Amino acid sequence: MWDCFAAGRRTGAQRFGPVQQRWASSLPMNTVVLFVPQQEAWVVERMGRYHRILEPGLNFLIPVLDRVRYVQSLKEIVIDVPEQSAVSLDNVTLQIDGVLYLRILDPFKASYGVEDPEYAVTQLAQTTMRSELGKLTLDKVFRERESLNSNIVHSINQASDEWGIRCLRYEIKDISVPPRVKESMQMQVEAERKKRATVLESEGTRESAINVAEGRKQAQILASEGEKAEQINKAAGEAQAVLAIAEAKAKAIRLLSEALTEQNGNAAASLSVAEQYVSAFSNLAKQTNTVLLPSNTGDVTGMVTQAMTIYSQLAKTTPAGSSAAAEEKAELPDGLASAEEQRTE
Repeated sequence: MWDCFAAGRRTGAQRFGPVQQRWASSLPMNTVVLFVPQQEAWVVERMGRYHRILEPGLNFLIPVLDRVRYVQSLKEIVIDVPEQSAVSLDNVTLQIDGVLYLRILDPFKASYGVEDPEYAVTQLAQTTMRSELGKLTLDKVFRERESLNSNIVHSINQASDEWGIRCLRYEIKDISVPPRVKESMQMQVEAERKKRATVLESEGTRESAINVAEGRKQAQILASEGEKAEQINKAAGEAQAVLAIAEAKAKAIRLLSEALTEQNGNAAASLSVAEQYVSAFSNLAKQTNTVLLPSNTGDVTGMVTQAMTIYSQLAKTTPAGSSAAAEEKAELPDGLASAEEQRTE
């Protein structure tokens, strides 16, 4: 019976030869004293029935009765999932493969729960991958790889708990699409790039126009502020000039008033009037062709006498030494011209 069972296991090993070599080392013989390597679990059967699992280190077995039936590796195992075809939600056929990372947590379940753990997990990964791809469109398959991987791991772990196997992660290696679909995707990418280039160019033109308008606005504001400051400075300068002229004229009036109140002041005033009279006649007909002359143009003495008579009459009506008298004396040359015009008329 043991020979028949061993022959059956050899047949299974021939059918899944690479799988068995990947999962565990060769079955050791019962030499009474056995040394189990680290990160391996040896399943022992006594008279064809499960007896115990040998821990790493030194172990003793009974000859003939005990036998090491399975050797399971507790290390993390990497399995290549073969390439397969799947149809996405938008009816695009894809060729996809992946890599599966798993570990045996329960050697008893891994030995007696399933005939070939690696083959079972590989088939489960392929079917789960096809199922998950059928829920996504082509664009989402490329964008949501992380979500797709996590969903496949979750689905595998739900089914592999009974086998004592834990799927750690699943990674998609390559996704192949049909040539025509690939060409369409390339055209779509080029169109998207042209669109983004056009948008960026328009945004650049808009920003440039905004900057130019903003620059002109700032230039006009600065120009208006400069003109305003210039006008303010000019007005302030004119006001200071008028004030300076007024102060100078007031000072001149005060000096003239003081001079008239002194001795021989009338004689000095007569001399000043005569000089201004002669100077006025020297400038006749220089700025205009219309000239208004008195009847006795050459009588300088009469003109001076008349001016002094007007001054004497004003001095009698205004108190001597007042500021009003000083201002009238200062304005005497201008009044002389108006008096001569009335006399001519």
